[in-house]
Amino acid sequence: MGKVALVTGSAKGIGRAVLLALARAGYDVVVHYRSSREAAEAVRREAEGYGVRAVALAADITRPEAARGLVEESVRALGGLHVLVNNVGNYLYKPIEATTVEEWHEMLDSNLNATFYVTQAALPHLIGAGWGRIVNIGYAGAHNLLGRTHITPYVIAKTGVILYTKALAKRLAGRGVTANVVAPGVAENSVTQPVEEIPMGRVAALDEVARAVLFFVDEASGYLTGQVLEVAGGWNL
Repeated sequence: MGKVALVTGSAKGIGRAVLLALARAGYDVVVHYRSSREAAEAVRREAEGYGVRAVALAADITRPEAARGLVEESVRALGGLHVLVNNVGNYLYKPIEATTVEEWHEMLDSNLNATFYVTQAALPHLIGAGWGRIVNIGYAGAHNLLGRTHITPYVIAKTGVILYTKALAKRLAGRGVTANVVAPGVAENSVTQPVEEIPMGRVAALDEVARAVLFFVDEASGYLTGQVLEVAGGWNL
């Protein structure tokens, strides 16, 4: 059997592009979704068209027990786990003073906590396989620690993802598992698209983000860990 990849939030958007790129590269894939069942099934069928095995699994991974269940079901369905792409993460554009407690928690739960829950459940399988790749989806410029008045909880969560990834990379070094971050800027599916702020004058195609993920997943990238690769056309530099 081939290597198995789980991509969270892969029914649509960046997650879908990443999952299909992995399927084209020969990985058996798990399409994860929370409520977009029809879209997930469509992606599963498309992935199978590349000659790999694919399953679609539903889970609300902001709940620790559901995140563990997703990983365990993925392993049962496809026989193992080698690649984890943590893509789930909601976005909120709202002044900080108008942000509710519920919205604050939703941003941290979906972007940071879900990444932690799924990864913690996946680590024994990745380490046990002796070869693993963790790629977390971040946000371009999150490491700059600038005040973002309208996306404050989102950026805080994405900065946390970077720090968590670096800690993972250090802890897992020498055990065959790497951990890195791909940080998109403004992509073609972004809620806001300030193209005038992007030096290259255009948004990122979803396939460009997917190719960055595959760069870290590639067999030849085994010495790269704890890194942040921005796919942003010079934005936020």
